[in-house]
Amino acid sequence: MFNAQPDRALDVSGLGKRFGARWVLRGVSLDVRRGEAVGLLGPNGSGKSTVLRIVATLLRPNAGAAAVNGFDVVREAGGVRGQVGYLAHSPGLYDDLTARENLWFAADMLGSPHAAAEATLERVGLAHVAGDRVRGFSAGMQRRLALARLILRNPRVLLLDEPYSNLDADGVALMNSVIAGILRSGGAALVALHELAPARAMLKRTCTLVAGRIEAPSPERASRDQPVPIPGTD
Repeated sequence: MFNAQPDRALDVSGLGKRFGARWVLRGVSLDVRRGEAVGLLGPNGSGKSTVLRIVATLLRPNAGAAAVNGFDVVREAGGVRGQVGYLAHSPGLYDDLTARENLWFAADMLGSPHAAAEATLERVGLAHVAGDRVRGFSAGMQRRLALARLILRNPRVLLLDEPYSNLDADGVALMNSVIAGILRSGGAALVALHELAPARAMLKRTCTLVAGRIEAPSPERASRDQPVPIPGTD
């Protein structure tokens, strides 16, 4: 088992990843404590999605290590998958199924009752289109349905890749309410962002990834016991 600190939901140390001869992550280290959300900022191509995919056990690192609630992402991938909820930049839905069929399938895979899927559709504001095929949904509606599927997992750690993409103001508020609920229950979130504004109220700290390296963690790891608020938050 990964030797993570007991207050950390996510611990990443010296993470490296290459595709062929090209290194896309170089020595990335960060952590997220229970009860907090951390923003992972950076331009397109900086490696944000790769970090999330490694932590979600979808990619294997070439160097370093990572753990979720003490479970190593390589050696204990099954334990990690039981902890995390990963929302990719692409919603990954079945276009030819209805919203209800997408969620019922997800519920079946999780061993959850269909009633839970129906309640989740209501929560994300899609109950009125539950019988419509996803192919006809707007990008924002597809994002809401992907969020509903995430909620069904009842995750302890959220891994969110540009979660506010294509959401209107109500959708942003919905996303933030889901994140806030996880944090209140002692969970955590790592949120990859191109822009800080929609998540500003949710984040305790940020770090910036540039060309596969952490450029500027905030606050510095040495002063983690007194977190520095993000400017503009209470």
